[in-house]
Amino acid sequence: MSTTERIVVGIDVGTTKICTLVGEVGSSDTIRIIGVGIVPAAGMSKGTVVDVALATEAVRASRLAAERSSGYEIGRGYVSVAGKHILAINSRGVTGLSGSRGVITPAEIERALEAARAVALPHNREVLHVIPRTFTVDGQDGIKNPLGLHAYRLEVEAHIITAATSSIRNLEKCIQDAGLSVDRFVLNPLASGESVLTKAERESGVVVIDIGGGTTDVAVFIEGAVWHTTIIEVGGNHITNDIAHVLHMPVAEAERIKIEQGNAWPESVDNDEVLTVQPFGEDMPTQVLTSDLAQIIEARVDELFTLVMQELKRSGYDGLLPAGIVLTGGTAQLKNIRNSASKIMHLPARVAQPDRITGLVDRLQSPAYSTGVGLLHFAQGLDTGSDQLGTRLRRPKREMPDLGKFVTDFLGRLLPGE
Repeated sequence: MSTTERIVVGIDVGTTKICTLVGEVGSSDTIRIIGVGIVPAAGMSKGTVVDVALATEAVRASRLAAERSSGYEIGRGYVSVAGKHILAINSRGVTGLSGSRGVITPAEIERALEAARAVALPHNREVLHVIPRTFTVDGQDGIKNPLGLHAYRLEVEAHIITAATSSIRNLEKCIQDAGLSVDRFVLNPLASGESVLTKAERESGVVVIDIGGGTTDVAVFIEGAVWHTTIIEVGGNHITNDIAHVLHMPVAEAERIKIEQGNAWPESVDNDEVLTVQPFGEDMPTQVLTSDLAQIIEARVDELFTLVMQELKRSGYDGLLPAGIVLTGGTAQLKNIRNSASKIMHLPARVAQPDRITGLVDRLQSPAYSTGVGLLHFAQGLDTGSDQLGTRLRRPKREMPDLGKFVTDFLGRLLPGE
């Protein structure tokens, strides 16, 4: 490894799987994957920890597998966060410029962000991210990067993402008990966006819909910044449970046929095509029409995208998304789900998987691993202790990061460059 490269670790703790990735990052925007540890999740429900012991063992197994494949001993990493406990608000912060020059420096930007962060929160909630959306300098709004401008007054409009303290501490305990410490907690759709979005999509306006097993995580990117985030408690497991309930079969069998034969677009299915299943109470396998299976899937998928569209309308950003929808997450692999998204939301849609990776990528060429790879992209090029999306919850005690580097990093990554 050259002196310009360093090792970063991403730990995606999901409802259905735990994925630990080890990557080499350098000056290039491509990450070389050198370690992969993917195991089934345990002790998780809808993105949150419900059994600390089981979740800890799953994280430990994932860590050990990543250590074996990479040859490195893993001590810390960037950890994904999801769950209905995630909430977001928008806030404004203002600061006056001091000194005779009146030039905006990283210190002034940091003070404005701190002012935006100073919102009243319940005692059981903490700040996860503070993300600058846009700046106003002496009344002139719509400024992306105010560094170096002459001014008397600086305002920032920020998107503040908060999490339930108990949920974060439970997840942190699992990570620590598994022999790891947390560099950063990163919201799932923000991590996924790092690995699947193009610069043009971020600038034009796009919504990332990360459909996992227990939840669907949504993030709206407009003008290069995150404008809205939300978590919806519907995911791939709900589709599986619907199949199991309607066709009277074990959940494992329902999951199998969803993966192998599932289709979210009944119009594309041959009405005479059948598949063989093993329902409860039958000694021999029976046959089911694939069109019936598709109708079961379509009902739940349509509900999911209807909920997402309702959330976008509530936010007011539904008309600001010319780049449309980027679907990712494990359930995005469902056949024709893109058509369902376009039909319900009246926007162009594509299914995306992680890009800009080399090395051990055979198992990662799937939308299911967008968050894990995105955690590595999130960490790429950042000094220890800095974060292009803002402050992190429950920061470990260590030396303070360089403030100028901190501000330059997140402005360079989130806001348009020259």
